[in-house]
Amino acid sequence: MHGPPSKVVHAALERPNRWADWGNMGFQIEAHGARAVVTGASSGIGGLYARRLAELGWNLTLVARRTERLEDLAQAIRSDHGRDVRTVTADLGRQDDTERVCGHVAEDDVALLVNNAGINGYGHFEEVDPALAHQVLAVNVVAPTLLSRAALPGMLARGRGAVVNVASLLAFAGAVAPDPLPYRVTYAGTKGYLVTFTRTLASELAGAPVQVQVLCPGLTETEFHLTTGAEPVPGRQERVHEDGGMNAGDVVTASLRGLTDGEVLCVPGLADPQAAERLVQAEAELRQGSRPVLAQRYRDPVD
Repeated sequence: MHGPPSKVVHAALERPNRWADWGNMGFQIEAHGARAVVTGASSGIGGLYARRLAELGWNLTLVARRTERLEDLAQAIRSDHGRDVRTVTADLGRQDDTERVCGHVAEDDVALLVNNAGINGYGHFEEVDPALAHQVLAVNVVAPTLLSRAALPGMLARGRGAVVNVASLLAFAGAVAPDPLPYRVTYAGTKGYLVTFTRTLASELAGAPVQVQVLCPGLTETEFHLTTGAEPVPGRQERVHEDGGMNAGDVVTASLRGLTDGEVLCVPGLADPQAAERLVQAEAELRQGSRPVLAQRYRDPVD
């Protein structure tokens, strides 16, 4: 329920922009000795973020559930690029593991956080195991929120940083019935949260020396669809589902370019960037409903 703006709201609106001196800028992707933390780094988009960032000079902290895969990737990056690579085996569906990773994210040399870890929990909503639904919420919502919270104070104090939250175009597909799209209620809801969370955080940090981005790929060539996520895909060899999609390397390319351009909503396959602006306009039209007068259609008698 919306009432008249409070004194607190008026004070917030009248407060000078605390980041005005920084101006608006994109993120400088050169490492300058800094560290990036990448979650969900044992395969797919996360693994390719790690490799690409290593090429750009970043030291890395890689987080995932699969220790052997993490160690294989870390060793390859050390051999190929000579970077300092740390591995953290953690299940972000567990509170204690998330808290432990928050400690790594808050370290003084961290200038980039990529919240890539995610699971899908696909299935008919009324049939999904409640424990799996809880796990999807923990990994896809709670973990990136708390990790972002852990990262931001240090980044702001040091005057440099970026946070990337990997969402999905399914965040915008609420009106589209399943088949061929998956049965995805909980997953899509979590990705919708990430879109709103990131865009709102970007507004709160307008002009700050920290860039935030929500990455919304469509179907991507990874192993994501090979499991609901309750357990990771087994084996040390990375696999790809048979559904096709965009090359995961292209998704990472779009994200990194979007960071340098200061792009908050990054959709790698979107040819018309004005679509994002039209979304803002549509939201503004919906917010016109925040008024004290009941819309006429709700006052008219039922036929």
